[in-house]
Amino acid sequence: MSLGAAFAVQRGSLHLEVDLAVEPGRVLVLLGPNGAGKSTVLRVLAGLLAPDSGRVALGDLVLDEPAAGQHVRPYDRPVGMVFQDYLLFPHLSTVDNIAFGLRSRRVPRAQARDCALGWLDRVGLIEYAKAKPSNLSGGQSQRVALARALIGSPELLLLDEPLAALDARTKLEVRADLRRHLAEYAGATIVVSHDPIDAMALADEVAVIEHGRVVQSGPPAEVARRPRTDYVARLIGLSLLSGTGEGTQVRLDSGVSVAVAEAAHGSVYVAIRPEAVAIYPTQPHGSPRNVWPARVASATPYGSAVRCDLVGPVPLTADLTATAFAELGLAPGSEVWATVKAHEVEVYAR
Repeated sequence: MSLGAAFAVQRGSLHLEVDLAVEPGRVLVLLGPNGAGKSTVLRVLAGLLAPDSGRVALGDLVLDEPAAGQHVRPYDRPVGMVFQDYLLFPHLSTVDNIAFGLRSRRVPRAQARDCALGWLDRVGLIEYAKAKPSNLSGGQSQRVALARALIGSPELLLLDEPLAALDARTKLEVRADLRRHLAEYAGATIVVSHDPIDAMALADEVAVIEHGRVVQSGPPAEVARRPRTDYVARLIGLSLLSGTGEGTQVRLDSGVSVAVAEAAHGSVYVAIRPEAVAIYPTQPHGSPRNVWPARVASATPYGSAVRCDLVGPVPLTADLTATAFAELGLAPGSEVWATVKAHEVEVYAR
């Protein structure tokens, strides 16, 4: 069944109003800052929170429609959910944790346990059938929680920050494993995350929520290439600027001009990738058409690079190798020159 959810809900000071659609077999990742309303969306879809208006439906099954007095209780919904902290029952073994969903629907104990053992085998944990959650690693707990959510063959799967509790090394392995399981799942999936890497790895579509509204949506690569808010740009490391296209120049709102490779007209965004920014200790001469003075505001290790935030006529983010950073003798407060080639500037309509 496809998910169609267009609803509004007031939660304290947050007014959430969204319109989402997810087809069977597809994964939608909700990205957004803390407090944007991502988890509230999941609570409404799971039936834990009733919307104030609108409609939530899985195919022809209406889950919520306040105007018609319709609200399907959480345990009557064909919905599986994996919570951020997994919420495994500490007194139950892994097999009984997974079987719990079926047992709550009055499936006989032996049948529920046989089905749970099958799921333990599918997630590679059959040897942990008798183990308690306290004896599992974070990655193993995540797989048990996923199996518990899927054992009832839900039409909709909800995952709230499923990788947030894992260390960086474990996250790589579990993310790949999760992607495999989601690819095999026939229903619609919504994943809440604040990590753009999760979105790129797991999503068929991304929806960015800020202040209770979806501000951008689309395929992950498109959202990453052409962000429409500062939050999205910062999330993926881009410098996002707004201005007016004047042919092969874009006049920024600050009054500074940026040279671009293709003619642009009207209100546009300019996006510049960190790796497109070159830094020099003195004013360079040569081919780059964009050359600006700048000051290093901060420098932070970023993988194998050093990410520098630059302030000046055009605020930029630049990635340098650790060797280049050392050879240039850079530190916060260093005065430098930044260059960007015109063909490295992405420009698109606002």
